[in-house]
Amino acid sequence: MAEPKILIVDDEEAARYGMRRALKNYAIIEAGNVDEARRAVAGLHPDLILLDINLPGTSGLDYLRELAAAEEAPLVVMITAHGSERTAVEAIKAGAYDYLAKPFEVDDLRLVVKNALEARGLRRENERLREELEATRGVGDLLGASESMRRVYEMVAKVAATDVTVLIRGESGTGKELVARAIHEKSAHRRGGAFIAMNCAALPSELIESELFGHERGAFTGAAGQRKGKFELASGGTIFLDEVGDMSLNTQAKLLRVLEERQIERLGGTHSIPIDVRVISATNRDLEAATATEKFRGDLYYRLRVVQINLPPLRERREDIPLLAEHFLRAYAAKYKLKCAEVSREAMARLAAYDWPGNVRELRNAIERSAVLADGTKLRVEDLPEEISAGRAAATTGRIPAPTPGDEGDSLLVPYLADFREARREFERAYIERCLAETGGNVTRAAERVGMHRQSLQQKLKDLGLTRRYVASDEAPDSDDE
Repeated sequence: MAEPKILIVDDEEAARYGMRRALKNYAIIEAGNVDEARRAVAGLHPDLILLDINLPGTSGLDYLRELAAAEEAPLVVMITAHGSERTAVEAIKAGAYDYLAKPFEVDDLRLVVKNALEARGLRRENERLREELEATRGVGDLLGASESMRRVYEMVAKVAATDVTVLIRGESGTGKELVARAIHEKSAHRRGGAFIAMNCAALPSELIESELFGHERGAFTGAAGQRKGKFELASGGTIFLDEVGDMSLNTQAKLLRVLEERQIERLGGTHSIPIDVRVISATNRDLEAATATEKFRGDLYYRLRVVQINLPPLRERREDIPLLAEHFLRAYAAKYKLKCAEVSREAMARLAAYDWPGNVRELRNAIERSAVLADGTKLRVEDLPEEISAGRAAATTGRIPAPTPGDEGDSLLVPYLADFREARREFERAYIERCLAETGGNVTRAAERVGMHRQSLQQKLKDLGLTRRYVASDEAPDSDDE
């Protein structure tokens, strides 16, 4: 591990010498004023700064505030004059880790430095663990370890570092707003601003423009005063336009102009107002078909869809259902102080077999309802809503056999009675075999149905021991397609 670097910022040579001697086991950098400190921070990236408050030119307190506003600032211990406790408190409020009052004992200096470096190490370790957790289970409130959700996390991480306009596609209830919030929260310079969400389908067309752009007093009947719109409120942050496909053509034209000119004009106003907003939109509509029939502007569609993120429906990532169900159950058990905190194996089998037309939102609501009504410590089949315990939605698709009482021997339910990793493997085998059967053994078509690349599915077939049966049979059908 690299030796911690400590920057000592003090205009007194004798003071720097004393601290340097006391901290000889660390890599020491010295600066006599804030300008020298800025250059040292930019080029050498110290782990800790010992910063004197009384400096020539820019004061240590002003430089502390400057450091606190930086993206990845080192920890700061302020060096104050004796009897200046009020200044020390002000420094702590401004972001200092701790303070030392001159004159101080060498042991006190060493202890404060030791504690500060340990705190920084713990912070970095927490950040690393959080990144690892997000990489394997999700981002923010998004959860899932399936390949399709991993692709979503990768897209979120990439687009969050930019200001690119994003269009999120997916069925109702798949978590489109959660993806938008994750992009905002992972953005380095947007997350400090507001996240403003607006459902474009919830308001009549005559009111949506006032909501988006604001209005001046007297702009229309009932406009008793000036009002800022969502774009102004989101300035410096992110605006999320849900159900953007339901906008009227007139509002679409005005939105397009805002995106191109980066300024808005309130209804009844006479001057333009510049805005600094990231725009993320979402829809469950077929916008390509809407543009073909001129119900949605093609130029706006392409302006919104600079980057597109596709959210898979829950039925296409069934391996995430146990993770989501357990997460929701723990959350509601804590919220309502319930004793039910575990899903039984039989209930999990029913949850996994159900098709979830309402997607993650329906699963969350079903778990909440079941947890509240459950009597024991485990969520049982009889606690689930009738349509889930009876497997009705699964029966409508023809893909997954609908479970009935006493059919726990079904090949798709047996895995949930065993080790989870083996259960997932067996479920994948059964699910992929069903898709291959429906496509006549054509791997390319099956890959499209599953939502994987052909090469990824071929590798999955090898992992599951299904290669001999299907890879060869794929050659002839695919050659006809091509």
